[in-house]
Amino acid sequence: MTNSLTFYTHPRSRGRVARWMLEEAGAQYDTVVMQLGKKITDPAFLDLNPMGKVPVIVHNGVVVTECAAICAYLADVFPDKRLAPPPAERGPYYRWLLFGAGCLEPAAINHGLGVEIAPEQEGMVGYRTFAATLDTLEWQLAKSPHIAGEAFTAADVYVAAQLGWGMEFGAIKDRSAISDYVGRTHARPAHKRAVELDDALAATLAG
Repeated sequence: MTNSLTFYTHPRSRGRVARWMLEEAGAQYDTVVMQLGKKITDPAFLDLNPMGKVPVIVHNGVVVTECAAICAYLADVFPDKRLAPPPAERGPYYRWLLFGAGCLEPAAINHGLGVEIAPEQEGMVGYRTFAATLDTLEWQLAKSPHIAGEAFTAADVYVAAQLGWGMEFGAIKDRSAISDYVGRTHARPAHKRAVELDDALAATLAG
C-alpha cells in the first residue's frame, strides 16, 4: 500500500506542533497551506475538519485533527522512532499528553485572553489556574528530564511546544525548570528542521 500523508497547515498556527511531530517521526509528507485569519470555506477542507482549522493530517485516508491526537497517532504509525512507550507503560505518557490538552492549552489561552478564574470557580475548570498548571508541570519535571519519564516522547512535542510559546510571548517567566526543559527539547534536530521549514514558508507567504 502506498504510504500517503498530507499535512494541512499554516506556518503561524498550531500547525507548528504537528510539523515538529512529523519531523520527529521521519515522515514523508505533502504540505498544503491554508489561509489564516480568514474563515476557511473550502467544502473539501470542511469535509476533513468542519471546525475549519488547522492542523489536519490525512494518512492513507485516515483524517486526524487536534494537535494532541496528531502527536499520538504519528507516534503509533511510526513505531520505529519510539515516540511512545510500550502499551503497558503508557500511563504517564497518556497522563501528560492529555494534561497538555486538557489543562495547559486552555489555561494558557485563557491567560492570554485575560480570563480570570475566581477562587470559588477553580473547581469548575480542569486546570484550576494558570499558575497551578505551571506548578504541576514543574513538579513533574523535577522528577525526570522529560514530561513522561526518562525518554523523549510525543507528549514532549505537545507540551514543550506550548511552553515554548508561553515563554516567547512573556506569559511564562522565572520558571527555570520549564525554561531548561524547553531548551533541551527545542535543541533536538527535528525541532530545528521544523522551525526552519515553517519560518521559510512564512517568509514566502509574507513576500
